[in-house]
Amino acid sequence: MSTKQNMLDNVGSFCVCKIKDVRNGSGNTIMQILIYNNGLGLYSRPFIESFEETPMLVAVLTYMGYGILTIFGYLRDFLRDWKIERCHVAREREEQRDFVPLYQDFENFYTRNLYMRIRDSWNRPICSVPGAKVDLVERVSPDYNWTFDYTGKVVEGVINMGSYNYLGFAENTGYCADASAEVTMKYGVGVASTRQEMGNLDRHEEMEELVAKFLGVESAMAFGMGFATNSMNIPALTGKGCLILSDELNHASLVLGARLSGSTIRVFKHNNMQSLEKMLRDAIVHGQPRTHRPWKKILILVEGIYSMEGSIVRLPEVIALKKRYRAYLYLDEAHSIGALGPGGRGVVDYFGLDPRDVDVMMGTFTKSFGAAGGYIGGRKELLEYLRSHSHSAVYAASMSPPVVEQIIASMKCIMGEDGTTLGRDRVQQLAENTLYFRRRLTEMGFIIYGNSDSPVVPMMLYMPAKIGAFGREMLKRNIGVVVVGFPATPIIESRARFCISAAHTKDMLDTVTIPPCLACTPSLLPLLPLEPKPPFDVTLSVFTLSLGLGGIPYFMIYRY
Repeated sequence: MSTKQNMLDNVGSFCVCKIKDVRNGSGNTIMQILIYNNGLGLYSRPFIESFEETPMLVAVLTYMGYGILTIFGYLRDFLRDWKIERCHVAREREEQRDFVPLYQDFENFYTRNLYMRIRDSWNRPICSVPGAKVDLVERVSPDYNWTFDYTGKVVEGVINMGSYNYLGFAENTGYCADASAEVTMKYGVGVASTRQEMGNLDRHEEMEELVAKFLGVESAMAFGMGFATNSMNIPALTGKGCLILSDELNHASLVLGARLSGSTIRVFKHNNMQSLEKMLRDAIVHGQPRTHRPWKKILILVEGIYSMEGSIVRLPEVIALKKRYRAYLYLDEAHSIGALGPGGRGVVDYFGLDPRDVDVMMGTFTKSFGAAGGYIGGRKELLEYLRSHSHSAVYAASMSPPVVEQIIASMKCIMGEDGTTLGRDRVQQLAENTLYFRRRLTEMGFIIYGNSDSPVVPMMLYMPAKIGAFGREMLKRNIGVVVVGFPATPIIESRARFCISAAHTKDMLDTVTIPPCLACTPSLLPLLPLEPKPPFDVTLSVFTLSLGLGGIPYFMIYRY
């Protein structure tokens, strides 16, 4: 089946769409999908997402890179077995060779031989507020990233393109910080009890009422950890005899919660409405395996913004399917709440939908609100049930008072209840920054994924050597980025992930996108023209076997 047909299948049967074949400078086709309202009221605005297939040459070179890494990895493991090279990872003792192994040696192969070569690209300690700019603690490795030593120096003013600080509320000055400091002096930092015992403060009650009002639902409940909000509440909602339909790119917390529930799990293709509808239809027709009894309940799990793809859920179509087949909908708005919609109320607000059409509205306070924890909103009966049946509600300690106050203050700011337009201005600024940054990268010829309105911007790197090289080169230019590779992404789709913030200025975004060859080493810059000159193609390739680049071919492509 052709790529275009696959994308048409993704749309489903509810919308009129247009598929545009956009040819880039290298002749590769970018499939851009535009969904329009078809008179049924599903979409009130164009819904634009673009993805580009991995070029064949890049795919071949990427597989070659992993192949060479694997060969060198086995060679080094051979040297370690013969004590020629020192082994730094945990291994079984000689006297325990006949025991059932605690450490799966083959499973650690990737960690030993691939991850360690680029480990310096992650877990960098910061020593400042994670705002638009951060200060990093400088560190060096004397043994190729097995251990790190701190030099005592600080790298100041690094532009932060990796934190989920969408609205810029992660700050130590201003209205929110002052309110949190005041509450800390009155209530202290910890509560030392659960909500059901002696840990239920008046600030907790006020926060939950405010969250319900913000979401437009009857009731809401807050939890101290965003991950546990999913993993501990889904098992309370479903169990044996229930069916969970989960998007293939759902977050690990949703996957874990589904597995812990004991329900039957079926995975549909990412944002593919035809795949989802087929599974719903089959579930209704065939029922449970062997007995063919009807499912006790069917729960659809989706996210608002998918944090690795930058795509937005096709919520109008999901709700239409949910109503047609009488299923329940669980919406995870961890990345979309505060970041989408004219009022910052998430993907429901973005599409102009009724919050009552979503059975379980979940989100986190860790991103747009600059705090910690998560929430669930919905009908009052649902929340009363979770208060007594959710492990995260019954056994977890209460949220810290200053964290609660940060949530209250930032949410009031977004809603305009602080008497200013600061929150509304930040929501608008985030939307403008997102469009500007995505347009800049597209004009420069880089391959980016996702929705045009998503503040999560994945820029494709593809090859494993470029993962570490890109992160290091950007840091040399005082820019902090997140790089992601296998197994978090498909093996040939390694990427850099930019997270846009309302706190970013235009000058900061211009600094990130200038000079015009982000992915090239300094030695390659003089070879590139200063201005793009289409339709000519410039393809640069450099092959090295240096240890610093991971011991694999290092190949760069930049298009004009």
